[in-house]
Amino acid sequence: SGFASGLQRYRCLGCRRSFNALTGTPLARLRKRECWLPYIKCLLESRTVRDAALATGVHRTTSFRWRHRFAPGAARHRPAALTGIVEADETYRLESQKGSRTLSRPPRKRGGAARRRGINREHDCLLVARDRIGTTLDFHTGRGPVTAAQLRTCL
Repeated sequence: SGFASGLQRYRCLGCRRSFNALTGTPLARLRKRECWLPYIKCLLESRTVRDAALATGVHRTTSFRWRHRFAPGAARHRPAALTGIVEADETYRLESQKGSRTLSRPPRKRGGAARRRGINREHDCLLVARDRIGTTLDFHTGRGPVTAAQLRTCL
C-alpha cells in the first residue's frame, strides 16, 4: 500500500494494520540504513564500540545500541557442524557473577584471583573449535576442568 522511507509498505486485510519488511525484526525503526553493512563488518572484526562508531560515522551511543540489536542475530546464525580436521582449545576464566542479586561466593574486588591454584570449580571453561576451512564454534562447557562427556555434548 505504498512506500515509506524507501521501503514497500503492506496492509493486513484482517486487521487493516500496515507494516514493512523490517517490522518485527531487530532492524525495525533504525535509521542510517547506509551505515548498517559497514557497522556489521566492524562487529565481525571485533572492533570496539567507539572504533566502530568512528569507522561508520555514527555517534558512540548509536554504536552501543546497534551492537545490542545486531549481535544476537549474528549469534543465531551458527554453523551446524564442523567438517574434516578440527582443532579445539579451551581457556579458563574466573566465574563472573556480575549483575547477580545473590552471590554463591564471597565478592572479589576488581577481578581478583582464585582462592586455590590451578583449574578448579571457580573457573568457567570456554571451548573454541575450528576446522581447516575456517568454520568456528564456541561453547561454554561449565565450571572446572572440561570432561569427555562435556566434549561429546559440545562437539
